Amino acid sequence: MSSLTVPAQFPARVISAPQKKTAKLTLWPLVAATFFMVSGGTYGTEEIVHGAGYSKGILILLLCPILWSLPTAFMIGELSSALPVEGGYYAWVRRALGNFWGFQEAWLSLVASIFDMAIYPTLFVLYLQRLFPWFGVGQRGLMVALVVVMVCAAMNIAGIRVVATTSLWLFFLLSAPFALIVLIAPFKFGALATAVTTPTTSHVDLIGGLLIAMWNYMGWDNSSTIAAEVKRPQRTYPRAMLLSVLLVSLTYILPVAAVAMTGISPAAFETGSWADLAGLLGGPWLRVALVLGGMMSAFGMFNALVMSYSRLPLAMAQDGMLPRVFAKVHPRTKAPWVAIVVCAVGWAFCLTLGFQRLVTLDVLIYGLSLMLEFVALIALRINEPKLRRPFPVPGGMVGAISIGVFPLLLLCFSVIRGEREQILGMNGLLFGVLLVLGGVAAYALKLAFGSGRASADSEVRKAA
Repeated sequence: MSSLTVPAQFPARVISAPQKKTAKLTLWPLVAATFFMVSGGTYGTEEIVHGAGYSKGILILLLCPILWSLPTAFMIGELSSALPVEGGYYAWVRRALGNFWGFQEAWLSLVASIFDMAIYPTLFVLYLQRLFPWFGVGQRGLMVALVVVMVCAAMNIAGIRVVATTSLWLFFLLSAPFALIVLIAPFKFGALATAVTTPTTSHVDLIGGLLIAMWNYMGWDNSSTIAAEVKRPQRTYPRAMLLSVLLVSLTYILPVAAVAMTGISPAAFETGSWADLAGLLGGPWLRVALVLGGMMSAFGMFNALVMSYSRLPLAMAQDGMLPRVFAKVHPRTKAPWVAIVVCAVGWAFCLTLGFQRLVTLDVLIYGLSLMLEFVALIALRINEPKLRRPFPVPGGMVGAISIGVFPLLLLCFSVIRGEREQILGMNGLLFGVLLVLGGVAAYALKLAFGSGRASADSEVRKAA
């Protein structure tokens, strides 16, 4: 079977996606886009150090890619190389487990995206305020966040190459100041132990630091939704996943370890404080560079993830799981402009939630969707043993099952924290459960008001 051949139960609209004449991403643009879908650089790690300290923080940053990221990367490497179709993880779950679970996978991912995507404009504003406190007055920061949403939506409508090329350049620009920190820090060994830093307002504890680390290391599957727009995905995806894991891990661990050498107290860390710490190390010019890099990081993450999440409504509309209007694409760039605009509006509504609360909800809901992907991996191994897998998870069925164990255990921490958060006057875990149940209700409504379309899609799947 050819690596692009899709068995009969796959809908014809999904089969045809890889054949479209669209811009194709190669290895390094895909690595850059994945980098921003997952990380965006060292920014966002401050609360890990504050909550866990240097030694435990570095240990968390070392263990998370091994226990959380690598298993996910292996799973995505196998499924992306075997089924390189538009919609990525949604299409895998739908194929392995059926329409209901495919819909739930997309629902969980899109709901998680609402909280996830609100984080990045929030970070953009936090770093901007470090340079210009004026933007922290009144609703000015919110207005800036809305501008970030609109600009990134416009860039995504301009096409996938615009987003990928921007990601590549932003990676080099924002990494340069942290490379300087790593080079300068050894020359200030222990010299900043008594440095006066601004008192922080962070109350993140050890579990909170672990959750933030999980958030910093999650999102590997987001790049799978653009598989139909990647050149030679069977070869490119596995390499891109492994390179991205290595790259993200280094950008987190090296700067934290470098600053630890200077003796700066972990209590000095809070979201956005890398700029002040850089000022202590290299002076005002390095502080400004870190602020600008933080803004580029947040912008780049939001920009890359718009590209990823917008392909979900597109693929679902092509399958008859959403109204056909979401399948509309720009006549020149082929970007799903309706999906981009509608998603951007939803993300904008969550801009006023706090960072810690956003992370807790994001990890909880995203984790559930990730577990469905691991189940799909096993189900496809059982149901379609002859499916060509250019990059199989090592260890056969035992390996496919075992790689999901540690992500499941780490997900339990988000449940623990969800019980402590209060959202809209209710327990955070209860709020998350209601969001999950909303997917069941939405699917029931789809069947009630779109049964004819769903039936037609089933016939297409049987006849394909």
